[in-house]
Parts: sequence; C-alpha cells; structure tokens
Amino acid sequence: MKQLLLCVVLVFSSIISAQPNANKDLRDGEITGRILDAQLNEPLPYVNVIVNDANKKLITGSITAEDGTFEIKKIPEGQVEVSIQYIGYKTVTKNIDIGKGNYKVNLGDILLEEDAESLDEVTVVAEVSTIQQKVDRKVINIGKDLVTAGPTAADIMNNLPSVNLNQQTGALSLRGNENVNVMVDGKLTNVPVDQLLRQIPTNSIKSIELITNPSAKYNPEGMSGIINIVLHKNTILGFNTNINLGYTIQDRAKYNAGVDMNYRNGKVNLYGSWGGNWSDNINFGNIDSDPRAIYQNFYFTDNNNSNLLKLGVDFYINEKNTLSIFTNQNIYNGGNEGMTTINDNGLAQNQFFNNIRDNNSQQYNLNYKLDFAKEGHNIELEADFNSFEDNEDALFRFVNLGQADYRDIIPTERDRTTINLDYTNPISETSKIELGAQARLFNSQIGRNSTQQVTNPFDITQSITTPLTNFDYARDIYSLYANYSKQVDKWSFQLGARFETVDVVALSTEQYAPGIATDNFSNLGTDPALAITRNGDVISKRFTNDYTQLYPSVFITFAPSEKNQFGLSYSRRVDRPGVGQVNPIREWSTPLITSFGSPSLTPQFTNSFEFNYTRSLEKGSITGGVFYRAIEDQLNRAVFIDRLDPDLNRLILTFDNFDNTFSTGVELSGNYKPTDWWSFNTSFDLFYQEQESFSEIKIPETSNNINDISTEVFKVDNVAWNFRMFNNFKVSKALSFSAFGFYRGENRGVQFAMKPMYFVNIGARYTFWKQMATLSVNYNDIFNTQKFIFEGDRPFEQNGEFNWESNTINVALSIRLGSNKYRAKSRKRRDNDEKSGGGGFL
Repeated sequence: MKQLLLCVVLVFSSIISAQPNANKDLRDGEITGRILDAQLNEPLPYVNVIVNDANKKLITGSITAEDGTFEIKKIPEGQVEVSIQYIGYKTVTKNIDIGKGNYKVNLGDILLEEDAESLDEVTVVAEVSTIQQKVDRKVINIGKDLVTAGPTAADIMNNLPSVNLNQQTGALSLRGNENVNVMVDGKLTNVPVDQLLRQIPTNSIKSIELITNPSAKYNPEGMSGIINIVLHKNTILGFNTNINLGYTIQDRAKYNAGVDMNYRNGKVNLYGSWGGNWSDNINFGNIDSDPRAIYQNFYFTDNNNSNLLKLGVDFYINEKNTLSIFTNQNIYNGGNEGMTTINDNGLAQNQFFNNIRDNNSQQYNLNYKLDFAKEGHNIELEADFNSFEDNEDALFRFVNLGQADYRDIIPTERDRTTINLDYTNPISETSKIELGAQARLFNSQIGRNSTQQVTNPFDITQSITTPLTNFDYARDIYSLYANYSKQVDKWSFQLGARFETVDVVALSTEQYAPGIATDNFSNLGTDPALAITRNGDVISKRFTNDYTQLYPSVFITFAPSEKNQFGLSYSRRVDRPGVGQVNPIREWSTPLITSFGSPSLTPQFTNSFEFNYTRSLEKGSITGGVFYRAIEDQLNRAVFIDRLDPDLNRLILTFDNFDNTFSTGVELSGNYKPTDWWSFNTSFDLFYQEQESFSEIKIPETSNNINDISTEVFKVDNVAWNFRMFNNFKVSKALSFSAFGFYRGENRGVQFAMKPMYFVNIGARYTFWKQMATLSVNYNDIFNTQKFIFEGDRPFEQNGEFNWESNTINVALSIRLGSNKYRAKSRKRRDNDEKSGGGGFL
C-alpha cells in the first residue's frame, strides 16, 4: 500500500513545485517513524511525509498508514530534509544525514500540534474528485465538483467510470451489466436501487467504491461487481455542522436539503445527518409498431418525497476496545400518475393510472473491535439488521380497451439480518492471515389484492399474469472465508477462498378466475424442485434450491518502480436472482405489456479475470485494464405472447436461465493538469457481451391465431462503448468552472437496441465567507440530447423514444460551521491490505 500511495505524493508534489523529479539513482537509505496527534496521542493516517534534498528538490515521499506509521526506502546518500505536512497542523521538518553507519534512521514518534491560524482554511471536502486504483476496485473520493453536479446519488452515477444509470427506468449497470450489487457503507439494503439512489443526497457521500473483483472476504454477489456508497461520518473535535440547500428546475421544481452534525471529545463521538429530497417530474414517450398499425403515447408525472436520517455514536473505551452503534432511517412517499394512449388501426384507446407508494426502511448496526498487543492484530464482531416495508396502491382505468377498471394493492415486507466475525493477524512484517464467518438471513413477504371495479371481481378476460397472489421468499446464507497475503520485494500476493451454503424457499399462492388455472397450468410440475398443488382455482407452488459453493480468489501485483504497477486477479462470483426476478406478482403493466418474475430461477455463476496497469506521470496518471468473464447458467429476459389476449398483441416479460456465455472488455482512464488553471479527467470503456434469450413470435405479425406462435431462441452479440470527460477551470482561489461531456454508443440487448446518446453539463462554483460557504450553479444537458431511443424486432417490430426532465438548472448552497479540527477514527477496513495508486476523477 505504501508504494502506491507514494505515487500520489510524487504526482502532487511535482505539480506544486512545477519542477521535474530529481531522478537520482536511489540507493539503500531508509527512514521510518510514526505520526501522532499531540493532544489526543492517537495515530494520524494519510499524513504527507516528503523527503527533499539539500536544494529543496523532491527525492521521494510517502503517506502514513492507518496506524500512523511510514517507511521510506531507497534514499540516496547525503543530507536530506524530511517534511511532515497535514492540513490543520503545524509542519514538522527534520534534517538527516544518510551515509555510512546511518543508512537506516528511525525517527520514532513524531507529535503534530494543531495550527490554530490555519484551521479556518481547512476544507473538509476536496475541490476535485479523485480516484485511487486498488487491487480489486476503484475508489472515487467525491469532491465539490461532483457534490454540486446534482442533488442525489442518481445524478452523479453517469459521471463514474464504467457506470451507467438509465434515468428513465432507474436501471444501474457496471461494465454494461445490470447484475450489480449496490451497498451503503458496506451493507446491503432492502430499498430498491432506483429509489435508494434518489434518497441519498450527494452532500452525504464521502466516496463511491467500484469493486469489480472482490476478494474472498467479500460476499460474491453480482456478476459485474459491487458499487459501495460510503457516507460521511464526522469525527471532528468539538461541535461541527454542515448545511446544504439545493433547488433544481426545468418544468417542475425539485428541492433538497441536508444537515450533518457531530460532537466529539476524547472518548465519545456523536454524529448525525439528515437529508431530504422533494421532486416533481414529467416523463413522456412513444412506442410505434408500424406492421401492426399500433401506436402508443405515454405521459406521466412522478412525485417523490424522501428523508434519510442517520444517527450514531462511537465509544473509544480504551486504546484496545472500540464500540460503535448507528442507525439509518429512510422514509419515502410518492407515486406517479398518467395516461397511455393507444391508436390501434385508427381506434383510440386510453389507460389512466394513479400509483401511490409509501415505504420505510430501518437499519441498526452494532460493531465491536478488540485490538491485541501486536499492531494490526484484532478481532471484530458486527451485527446488522435491515427492514423494509412498502405499500403500493395502484388504480387503473380503461377507455375503449374492453377491460374493466381495477386496483392493485401490494404490501411488501423484507428483513435482512447479517452477522460478521472477522479476525486479522499480521504474522510477520510481510504476511498476514484473515479469517471470518458470516450469517445472512433474508426474508420477503409480498401480497397482491386486485379488486375489480365491477360486481363480479373476475368478470373480465383475465391474463395469467393477474392472479390474486401471496409470495414468500426466504434465503439463508452461511459462509466461512480465509485470506493469506504475502509481500516479497516488489511482488504482492493474496490467496483466498470463501465457502458458502445456501438455503432458498419460494412459496406462492395464486387465485385465478374460474377455469384459468386448469386451462393454463396443466403442464406444470416437471421441475423436481417445484412442488405444485391445486385446490380448485387456487394454485400453490413451492420451489426450493439448496446448494453449496466454493469461491476462490487470487490477486497478484507487481510494482517494478514507484511509477508503475501491474495487477492480475481472478475470482469466482455468483449472481443470485433478485426478489424482483423471482416475484410472480405483476411488477408493472401497460395495456400491451406485463412484467413479472419467475420463482424457479437458479443462480448464475461467473469466473472473472482482470489485468490492470497504473502509470503515474509528472502531471497526472493513466490506468488501463482488460477483463474477461465466463458465465454459467446465464440469467436473462424471456418474452411470451399472452394467449388470453384475443388479438395476441399483449406481451409477457419474465426471466429464465440460459446456456453458458461470456463477456470481455477494456477500460482506459487518465487525468492530467496541463496548466495551473486547467485540469481534466477522462475515461473510455469498451466491452463485448454475448447474450442468449428466447422470444415467442407470430408469423405473420398481424395473426391472431395461437397456432401461428413459435418460439425463437437467439443470441445477441453486443459491442458497446462509453466516453466521459470532466474539465475543471480554476479562475481564482474562490471561483472555478466545470464542463462534463458523456457519449454512449449503441447498446444492443435481448429486447431492443438502444441508440447512441450524449449530453453536456456545465457549472460554476464560488467559495466565500472565509471558505466556509460554497455557492454552485449547474446547467445540465445543455443541448437537451439525453433521450432514451430504441429499436426492436422481437417479438414485434417496434421503435420508441422516452424523455424526462434532464435539461435542468441546479443551484446549491453549502455552509460549514464549527471547529473543523479533523480527527480520523482508525477503524478496521476490509481493504487494509490493498495497494492504492494515484489519479484524478475519471
């Protein structure tokens, strides 16, 4: 870790000095030591330790580790100056002679004192977002440039390398794949991803981790990896407050506000935050199918009101014992209403809908850490409970569609309990073992009560997609893991394995209209894991899937010099079907399309290989990588024609398992600072993915004869690419401008091909009131080009376009009050053994 962190110091120092590196022939001098806070006598991590020659020119440097220690090697003979620098503290300088009899110098404990005169200039959030390239992830530290890019996490996702968020559907993808796990502070949440991202204020985000190849210490879910959103948790001495306000407008007004507070003395740290988001949005679009002479127009508005509250306390019992407790409370209410107009061969038909939703999510977390006498030797116990309750009330009205009005009332409850026990032991200066156990217990109950607005609730032509259903889904996972890491000169190795046993039970009870169950489920029961019973028009289905798996992981890094790092990794992963994919209750519906899940889905397994290279430059850095994934039992969409529709124009979307497949890709990113006033960061990613699915089709498309339906199994070869570039222009210490551009090439999926899309955002940021306040203005999608345009030919030829309020103006104000005497709480992180490298936001 020290070697790669050193790259950050070298790049940063060379920019400040505007002088080339000395490029001396480094020999065997070595300086070590530990940096402590003079008042608290606690280690200070991430302190800059810079070594200059007698002429004040940079030779080398390092950054202190979590325990405050540093080690700098390959220092040439002669007199050197060691400068220890940290924001908010007085700089300490020591002169040392490296030579015969004094090649290894231990400076011991160095105490840093606060610099009262500089405290007013402490900036808690950096101006520009930066990125650290680690063994298994990219860590994007969110700076003011991204904080002011939009009010919620959803607004900054497309700014991240290899990440795409469909603003219309809320679907999030990493490296072109939507099988990605989203975590908050390393914890899974029960809140739906699209809703979660719109509930988290950008001001509350400290960093975002893109974990594409996790080690055995992490849960192996998500074929494309994990996106972990790390929230701020203040550990600043005294009482401190940050206040954030925002306003966004295009057609409808959107507001956001947030407050972060903490109070800390030597033994206790109390912290809390609140973020609110209130938005009203307009969406519209159309889908045209010329061969069938069917044209659909959509117009709807959605209203979202959310509050995110976090409260916590850290007890520093003594030097060896730390107890932490926190809770997250998410409160959401909103909904949408609108109209779908269908022109079917000249006949106008309308569907009106009004969907009201409110949900609450609670998270409670307890963490206890015990440090042993040896540095880095510890054991940690963590318990986390997460609950989610949602109530959906949707009313559908039809005009000239031959259907009766109906209402969907769908209550949902989900609980997740996670218990971790982790043990870490650095058995030598160059090797470490990690052992752990975990239990995850997940349970979901979903019910659907469809009340028809007629005397007989079943007096309409029912589709097989609309029974009265109760669905219970339980998944318990028990796992053990072991990691061993070793460093040999310029090489680092980590070997790990995770063993899991999984128990899955899915139970659905479905009540159909008279005769529907017998007519449409006469062939069920061929799957031995699926037990089906019938009682008249009620069908009960119980699906079980118990399995055990071993997930190995291997990481190898080679750093031939301080400016170069190579990394090779392998891990086995699993993509377990999500609740939405297994839920047989209707997820969403239009007059012509209905989507629901399949309870009998089985997991998809992936063997993932990656190779990465990082190069530090004098004024920036470059990172490149390639990846390959071999996928077993691929999970994908399947399309059916609803046989209960007399015209056979209705479609049913569900999921299924398919044959093995693969995907591969390349990623390039870099940052550069040509001048003192201009810096830019850019990234490019290209991936190839082979997808398999099947669809029922009619030949000819205009037929209404069931005998004309056939099944087509097909493969889609998709080559997609994305390009991003962020520019920051610094006019003065207080004023800066920014410009962000994004281009996404065509992306072909199993249902349709998304046409290319691009957009440009510009902004300005001004800091005032002794740098304690920041005002920003952003104009997003200035050319109004951010549209979702698609073409498809399965099972019918059709094309469409959807639009939303993307051409917006956002005004934000941030105010910081308090002592701002920063103290980083030293707690065990799951990536302590990873090497990191420098770079700017990509």
